[in-house]
Amino acid sequence: MRAKKSPNKLPSLVSPTGFIKLMTQAMMGAALGLIFTLALLLANPAVAELLNHGGSGAAFVFVGTMVTTFAIGAALTGVVFILDADKES
Repeated sequence: MRAKKSPNKLPSLVSPTGFIKLMTQAMMGAALGLIFTLALLLANPAVAELLNHGGSGAAFVFVGTMVTTFAIGAALTGVVFILDADKES
């Protein structure tokens, strides 16, 4: 039989190790976003052409938006994974 957890225990998300796990997920998402952006630019020349006509900051805004979107999505997924692991243990 499983021992019951105390209801007062904080989830491991609110700890230094939980923060490190969450930042790791966000960094992996940022790396995936950067890879996806590069693949999109190489596979679709129309996107690269749009960025060429967009001005000097268009590429930075495009890459920053993609990286941030992937990082936030990975961080939110990491929250779900961490809370699910807490529930199981």
